Amino acid sequence: MKKVLFLPFLQIPSGHHQVVDALREDLEVNYSGLVFDKIDVLHYGYGKLESLISGIYLKWIHHFPSTYSWLYKSSVYSGASINKNYKLYELLFIHFIKKILLETKPDIVVCSHALPSYMLNQLKKRGFTSVPIVNVYTDFFVHSFWGTNYIDYHFVSNRNMKNDLITRGITENQIYVTGIPLHRKILQQTHSRSIPSKPQLQCTIMGGSLGVGVIDRLINKLKPTGQIIYHILCGKNTKLYNQLKNQSCKYIHPLPYISSREEMDTIYCQSDFIITKPGGVTVSECLQKRVPIFVYHALPGQEEINLNELNKLGVVFPLTDWELYEDLEQHLLSTYRSEKNLEQYHSSLEQYHGDFHHEPAAVILDRIIQETERKRNAQ
Repeated sequence: MKKVLFLPFLQIPSGHHQVVDALREDLEVNYSGLVFDKIDVLHYGYGKLESLISGIYLKWIHHFPSTYSWLYKSSVYSGASINKNYKLYELLFIHFIKKILLETKPDIVVCSHALPSYMLNQLKKRGFTSVPIVNVYTDFFVHSFWGTNYIDYHFVSNRNMKNDLITRGITENQIYVTGIPLHRKILQQTHSRSIPSKPQLQCTIMGGSLGVGVIDRLINKLKPTGQIIYHILCGKNTKLYNQLKNQSCKYIHPLPYISSREEMDTIYCQSDFIITKPGGVTVSECLQKRVPIFVYHALPGQEEINLNELNKLGVVFPLTDWELYEDLEQHLLSTYRSEKNLEQYHSSLEQYHGDFHHEPAAVILDRIIQETERKRNAQ
């Protein structure tokens, strides 16, 4: 039996965990002879402090977004191609990473967050371990906190990230453009959508878990006329769900928290377009389904940078100044029904998918595990 160790960070539900869970389920379903560990080093090292730190982190983002954005960009993004040292984090976490490696004895380690990747990069640099390490990036860019030079393989979401890593000295055969790995029940759509002639469009709005704030202003700005039916994914935000339910607008349909991947796949298939935030997994699911994406809000830090990178790739329609629009619904309709806009969008989308490796991430990961085993047996 070969052990795969997954290292996300924090226990709050996030793309780091969704990607790990997607890869793990793919491997469990399709390959035998594998066992798995998934460990959050913060919880492992500091126990109950993890939930306190997670709470502070979330409140900081929501109440002081500009300070979080500044600190994030200045600490890990500005000059991201330069190898930086994060001595304080090493002091706090590298001992626990060592313990995890000694206790679990993995055959391969998969990092879906930069912090364990950085720690393992340092440990490999110092000769503490030779275990193969795979970075699986859950955003659309590489920042300087990620370990790179001593990491064995990199699963990136787009060609620009591959080019970025190559400029940092990573060889091309270490890098796979896989897209952000998604749950196998979010089925791939292999053809571009045509502009529907039907008079009434279906739009899904995501990001309701943020709270009533931004999404509430967006909904109030829509002033629906019946040309678009809006399905609002409220997540676990019962306040937003009840508020919209009580308004009883026949063109706005609130939906409670959805845990079923099959149900989410159906929602994507039924949507003519999506309005969402630029979270890595959510956007990747929309790109997988080839449903046009309008971005209305970005959380400070990584989502802001994701939006910039997605704009460069041409695979989203930014709604940067939607609060200034006199008629937001008309703007959505005119953008979506413009043949020029959609032709350009679908061209960019085909380029984005065309850069992907011919094998999905789980297949590549299993092959790496098998090759590592063969090399070990040959020694």
